[in-house]
Amino acid sequence: MRYILNPDKTEDRLLTSSINCMTEPEFAYTAMSAVYDQYAKDRFDSPSPNSGKGTVKAIHYIMSFADSENVTPELAHKIGKALVRKMFGDDAVAVIATHVNAEHIHNHILVCSYSLSGQKFYDNKATVRKMRETTNGVCRAYGITPALNFENEGRSMNYSEWQHRRNGTSWKEQIRQEIDRLIPTVNDLDDLLSELERRGYTIKRDKYLYIKAPRQKRSVSLWKLGEDYTEYSLNARIIWRAVGNGNSELRFTNSEIERAHLGIISKVRILAAENKKVPRRADNNAPYSVKNDLDVFCLSAQLTVINRDRIHSIGDLEGRIKKISAEYSAMQEQLAQELLEQEKLQTLIEQCEYYFANRDNYDMTAEDINRLEIIKNIIREYNISSPQDLIGLRFRNNDLLKNITDTKDMLSQRKNKLVRYVDIRDTYNRISHGDYISNLVEEEKSRREQEKQKENNKPKKRKGR
Repeated sequence: MRYILNPDKTEDRLLTSSINCMTEPEFAYTAMSAVYDQYAKDRFDSPSPNSGKGTVKAIHYIMSFADSENVTPELAHKIGKALVRKMFGDDAVAVIATHVNAEHIHNHILVCSYSLSGQKFYDNKATVRKMRETTNGVCRAYGITPALNFENEGRSMNYSEWQHRRNGTSWKEQIRQEIDRLIPTVNDLDDLLSELERRGYTIKRDKYLYIKAPRQKRSVSLWKLGEDYTEYSLNARIIWRAVGNGNSELRFTNSEIERAHLGIISKVRILAAENKKVPRRADNNAPYSVKNDLDVFCLSAQLTVINRDRIHSIGDLEGRIKKISAEYSAMQEQLAQELLEQEKLQTLIEQCEYYFANRDNYDMTAEDINRLEIIKNIIREYNISSPQDLIGLRFRNNDLLKNITDTKDMLSQRKNKLVRYVDIRDTYNRISHGDYISNLVEEEKSRREQEKQKENNKPKKRKGR
């Protein structure tokens, strides 16, 4: 529920709705728990069994829209709400959230398996088929053409798989394309892997990183996707993509660290021109060349930062790394405090809204009356006696949300700078120890030996007489 109702993904929860509960994760959980516990022979918070299948307590749907339909976030949200009402009725307990942080707009729908009237919803082939047909009907009602023909027989597939099958692209190519789309939106490799997991990809960490696309039977290691998709290449592409290599604007100070980078760039360019290093591309949309070599690009980007930030020596760089690390830790603590305060304030506002909306309601259950009394005692402690008192709380909440956004932006900036400075330091250390060029040469030799070994291991075809 916290993921679905994440303010960062739903424009501060403007694109969230609920039926018979609230759009705050804890309150939504409480409402679903109360309904489930009343009708089920199980408890909503009971753990999953050690073996076998547990009971279905809630069903999670993801409703995606094709880019060609140009569906706005507001329209997507209307369609999601209409779908829930039509499919589950007005006594369902559900939350609907429209996420706009990804490349394509999509709805998350979470429905309690029991309704307020105690009707049990069974998630099986028949109800899945009905859900698909209802989805298509609602979409057509809003002028949206369904991307997949769910009414026909046969197993359905997600839009991405359908598109790749139509285009004839392989699973590996699907993974490459997904990675390429995500790289401009993430801050580091962990962010990239997390985003892939959210899209249904399975990530496994072992000696190498393994990835499996949705519905794919086997995992594939990143290095098997090609040199442009190894951990080294992905890290480099993410870290230095926003810097570029604008050497034409540099004003050199002839410092030791600048001279080291200038000298090594020339040597790497020669290796690339003579095909003596692993070919890695900085831009995957362009063919490989010396100008499009990832190692040359990263070294040039590092030189840009060294010159732009006036880093005079490795000692100067180490001092900056230490300072930024301390600032980053302090900002993390600040963000944690702001998030905690905002969460408490948001809960208080929602409790007040519930109280003032229901205090004169005499047609309430015993559970609702008890909840109202608890909230009444809470808001008294904050000297809140009328809806007008909420104005100040809402202003404070808006200020906190802005502070949180600003702190997150500063944290991201500090983290990016820290990662780049650390990479420059590590690169300089390899250069100064004479390891940089030798490692590139040895890496290419090893790659060619592996390719030769694979070629030798292939079964040879017999020539006909």
